[in-house]
Amino acid sequence: MTGRESRDREEQGRGAADRASGLVPTGSDTTVARPGLCSVTFRGLPAAEVARRAAEAGLEVVEWGADVHAPPEHPDTVRAAREASDDHGLTCCSYGSYFRATRGEPAEFPEIARAAVLLGAPRVRVWAGGVGSLTATPQERSGTAACLREAARVAADHGLELALEFHSRTLTDTVASTVRLLDEVGADNLRTYWQPPQDAPDEEALAGLSELVERVSAVHVFSWWPGNRRLRLADREDLWTGVFDLLNERRVPLEALLEFVPGDDPAVLAREADTLRRVAARR
Repeated sequence: MTGRESRDREEQGRGAADRASGLVPTGSDTTVARPGLCSVTFRGLPAAEVARRAAEAGLEVVEWGADVHAPPEHPDTVRAAREASDDHGLTCCSYGSYFRATRGEPAEFPEIARAAVLLGAPRVRVWAGGVGSLTATPQERSGTAACLREAARVAADHGLELALEFHSRTLTDTVASTVRLLDEVGADNLRTYWQPPQDAPDEEALAGLSELVERVSAVHVFSWWPGNRRLRLADREDLWTGVFDLLNERRVPLEALLEFVPGDDPAVLAREADTLRRVAARR
């Protein structure tokens, strides 16, 4: 046996052990990220059309948005979204709610949790208030943390996880504020999403992700530059290759969800999905 053959066999043995222990998804030797789609990418399409196009693009999971495709106050519409994903062999990985965790909102969360259960989603995406971390008063910050703590309690009663939208003009607008907020809430079922901060160079974005990676449950995948100009995913390939290098090193399954494709054009979904799978493959 040559030295290379020996190394290859050792690597295969480690891969098999990792799959057996649950560190990587069974049957996947290349990536820990399941490719999927945020339904808000195509708000103008009916749920059945969104699911069909996602499946035809070879995607595996979908995050149904609460604004159009699965509003919590309309259970029949929520059921239709679930049926659409089931019919096309997609898994609903999360419920994209617009719960902001601000004063007066806690009473609304039980309805959101019920809708997530109806969808078959294991997780609810929530938002960290309505002001940025630099301008939030101590009262606003503590109020958002308390609201998230109560939402996490309700979510746990329904067997759900929560994940914070990583977004500007909220308390998750920086990595440091996100980590602080997660610690302040102190809920075992609360994690965070990640996406590239707007106008952040590749190195800066990757440095932030490396600090947060152990607490990330999914990433929203898009290429914007400069500002919110929507590019092909391949136009920032170096960034996304670096992102998936970090995620794959972590070896814990999560979702990589395409969001906001160029021109909101369903015709480019297959191309973007192909790029996502390519850059997500472990090198």
